Amino acid sequence: MKNPFINFLAPKKHERGQALIIIVFSILGLMGMSALAIDGGNAFVDRRRAESAASAAALTASITRIEGGDWRSAALAAARANGYDNNGISNTVELNTPPLNGPFVGNAEYIEVIITSHLKTYFGPVIGVPQINNVVQAVSQSKPAEYGQMFDGYALVSLAPHSKCDQKISFWIHGEATINLEGGGLFVNSDNPNCAFIQFGSGSVRIRDDSPFTVVGGAQVQKPKLITPYPMQTGAIPMPYPPAIQMPKVGCGNQMAEADLETGNMTPGNWDEDIFPPDGVNNLENGVYCINGDLIVDGGQRLFGDNVVLLIEHGKVAISGNAEVQLSAPKSGTHKGLLMYLPIDNKNIVSLSGNLESTYQGTIFAPGAPIRINGGDSDYGYHSQIIGYTIEVDGQSNTVIKYIDDQNYDAYKMPEVILSQ
Repeated sequence: MKNPFINFLAPKKHERGQALIIIVFSILGLMGMSALAIDGGNAFVDRRRAESAASAAALTASITRIEGGDWRSAALAAARANGYDNNGISNTVELNTPPLNGPFVGNAEYIEVIITSHLKTYFGPVIGVPQINNVVQAVSQSKPAEYGQMFDGYALVSLAPHSKCDQKISFWIHGEATINLEGGGLFVNSDNPNCAFIQFGSGSVRIRDDSPFTVVGGAQVQKPKLITPYPMQTGAIPMPYPPAIQMPKVGCGNQMAEADLETGNMTPGNWDEDIFPPDGVNNLENGVYCINGDLIVDGGQRLFGDNVVLLIEHGKVAISGNAEVQLSAPKSGTHKGLLMYLPIDNKNIVSLSGNLESTYQGTIFAPGAPIRINGGDSDYGYHSQIIGYTIEVDGQSNTVIKYIDDQNYDAYKMPEVILSQ
């Protein structure tokens, strides 16, 4: 007699066919998952490589174009070095200026690089995907050198990119000092979030027109009513340091300065003594003075110079509040508008003052040095752009700073290359 349980457990013929179908679909599912994992992973890696190659090609193109070279060949070489040789089969590299897509369409400063790669799949053909295409884009900007105002025409500039709150302060006004500023704003480059700019005591800043008051970091203001405008703009975009400008090319060659103590006049040239000007000199003739020591004008002394450039190569500057100083920069030529220049490696202090009769006209540029402004009460004051690494303003005087571009030094802003997209 047959066991009924044997027939119950035995698979039926149509059930064997269903199991085969399930097995086949399971295999296809596993292959699909493999395609997703392996081919998708390969596609992701390829896309990242293509993005890097496109960025490298775009930057190379902009740099080469600024340098006057064959930027197209340079861009293709950069892409090839990163694995995309523009062979037309596995990849293509497209170069466009101006860009054909995006927000910079029509702007010839921008170069667009588009890389298209065709990646063969391993398991993709099973599910009908024999190839994966990646398309990536990079855009770079090449800004040519521009000649014009330094530091966007700010009249008073502190360049230090970093500072502290108790020492090495980037901009500090205190005591009874007042700055009356007109024709250009005030810029503080420090990124200190709390005290890039410090106002203490009765120190005040008055910007008399609509020029900007801009701070990269934050401000510490004891008396807001003494600041105009208030609040100033904080959180601004920093300027690069060292400055991205062409530094002045100032020199005296082999010419030596000579002093005539009978007349009090001095001729331009190199001065290698410790102190400039020498005792008895109160008038500087037109030209460039290359000062190897300190520039010192003590109380009671007088110093006049029209169309002069003072290059302080290694020393400090110390002009007393009781001194009468009337100095103006050249009104034409290579050094037009440049009154006083300390190269960036000269970090000695620049102390500026003068009596009621003192006048300064022209740029005072000390990118590596601290500048201390100690008043003067002159109605004319400074027709100057004053630029230092740090700036301190103190004393009890009213300092007038009136910036007029035509009276100050212009320079070439260095070309820039920016990866925009």
